[in-house]
Amino acid sequence: MENNDDAITTRIQSAKNWLESLAKGQESSEIETKPLQNLYSIRVRRNLIHCNFIVPQSLSDGDGRWHVGAISTLIDVIGATVAYTSFGKHYVSVDFNISYFSTASFKYVREETEVEDKVLGHKGNLSSVMVVIKKKDNGDLVASLGKQWMAEFSNHPKSKI
Repeated sequence: MENNDDAITTRIQSAKNWLESLAKGQESSEIETKPLQNLYSIRVRRNLIHCNFIVPQSLSDGDGRWHVGAISTLIDVIGATVAYTSFGKHYVSVDFNISYFSTASFKYVREETEVEDKVLGHKGNLSSVMVVIKKKDNGDLVASLGKQWMAEFSNHPKSKI
């Protein structure tokens, strides 16, 4: 895909629209929409996504903490989306690593977090992305260094981006 300004702008708007529709439960499957249901204030640029997220009760574990599976799903979906903003191609995770910093010491239900995802680099058909999740009120890390290598995937049947 071309990397002219119009193509980049179109990709960025498409990525933002897709994330917003996932957050509203309008696209894809429940496994992708439920962990993103309280995503808002979505700002998308080429190689960068920044948004806010309020952790709902439905994504908590028995102790009221944000479920680590929901965190990883959010990171995976947003990681694929930020990679899309670079080249307009669909990506899937081929290597996925998350460091959880404070899931054991804080209660997260109804807490607001900031999510920042950026592309670190590209090599061939691979893109490296990193996601950082922080508590909005004090900047404490929740999950950081959510690093992924994403491989181009050209046959995604349902994706609207």
